[in-house]
Amino acid sequence: MTDEKKSVLQEYKLEADNELRFEVETKGEKVYLTLKNGLAEIFGTELVKGKTYEFTGGSKVAVFTWHGCTLQVKGKTDVIYTARETPMVIYSNCHAALEEMRTESEIENKRGPTTMVVGPTDVGKSTLCKILLNYAVRMGRRPIYVDLDVGQGGISMPGTIGASVIERPASVDDGFSQEAPLVYHLGHKTPSGNILLYQKITEELAATVKERLEPNKKTRHSGVIINTCGWVKGDGYKQLLLAGKVFEVDVVLVLDQERLYNELVRDMPNYIKIVFLQKSGGVVELSKSVRSEARDQRIREYFYGTPKNQLYPHSYDLKWADVKLFRIGAPKLPASCLPHGMKPEDHRTKLVPLTPHSGISHHLAAVSFAEAEDDVICAHVAGFVCVSNVDEERQTITLLSPQPKPLPNAVLVLSDLQFMDSH
Repeated sequence: MTDEKKSVLQEYKLEADNELRFEVETKGEKVYLTLKNGLAEIFGTELVKGKTYEFTGGSKVAVFTWHGCTLQVKGKTDVIYTARETPMVIYSNCHAALEEMRTESEIENKRGPTTMVVGPTDVGKSTLCKILLNYAVRMGRRPIYVDLDVGQGGISMPGTIGASVIERPASVDDGFSQEAPLVYHLGHKTPSGNILLYQKITEELAATVKERLEPNKKTRHSGVIINTCGWVKGDGYKQLLLAGKVFEVDVVLVLDQERLYNELVRDMPNYIKIVFLQKSGGVVELSKSVRSEARDQRIREYFYGTPKNQLYPHSYDLKWADVKLFRIGAPKLPASCLPHGMKPEDHRTKLVPLTPHSGISHHLAAVSFAEAEDDVICAHVAGFVCVSNVDEERQTITLLSPQPKPLPNAVLVLSDLQFMDSH
């Protein structure tokens, strides 16, 4: 059944293995969901019976039940319907297979499975990662989530890649708890913005994740789940192969594209299990404008939080002399102008010192943990600030920051991403 623009209170009775899908498109609109009886989950997170969950504009929700349930939905949905065919049983089988591998790793005292989820844009890769992570945590595991999708910023900010240990299921409202994630800065919304830098920080992230797996037995056996970006052709495909190699992947789950599946079967080592999966019928293709809005919303939430968990950022001035500002990547020079022995492509990972100027206003900047300039390119970051204003006369820079000054470190790396603060 499909109900367009419903705003009244509706009750839905779902049979076993059914899914209620709805979207909240309009900004400012809210939809309230309550589980009246039975058992249900959203992307692997169990719903609490009798508790009302709130969803705002832009939400795309799928409520699945294994045994049947009754749901109450109040508010205006753009579309709402019951799906009787879902890939949840297949996704659950993937989880069960990974769980077998984890049990085996405990018996043999070896590393648990590293799983990479791949596929083109808008096929539900991050949703599948969330389901697998939630199921793992509900089994008492402590997996590491790695996000290589710089456009989405699932762990930190758009324009970054990162990793985080998942200790509890994602909340229906705010997702996974992001306590002390490991974050590396690219500064572009796609890997193509600086493919060499993307490659370097992917390798650095893989090495650090492997280091952190070693001392913690529970996390080592729980394994790693990796989300990737939707660029699966040309250089994007090469980056998938690189990620598979540097993370020492055991399992690749390919969503929706048989061509990509067959290419990976051809190009990846035989010991890697490559599995083809159908995407969910509830996955929708996002337009460029919707994707851009989602990115802006993610940045806004970094500074101001969500309606349920509001944050209050700080604004303050710093003297130019008190910060070191850099950009990674310089304009390409012809080979004839380069010093002997330097390759033309090295310009993409060149560290360029910057003097603050009005052109950097509204740009994000990563606060680097690097202690020496040589370490800036591959250092992980403490967090992000936004350059609100540059006063060239007074030689001061105004920053919007999640915490009061001083900065954790005076080294700032400028991003191509911008944020227009409307507060």
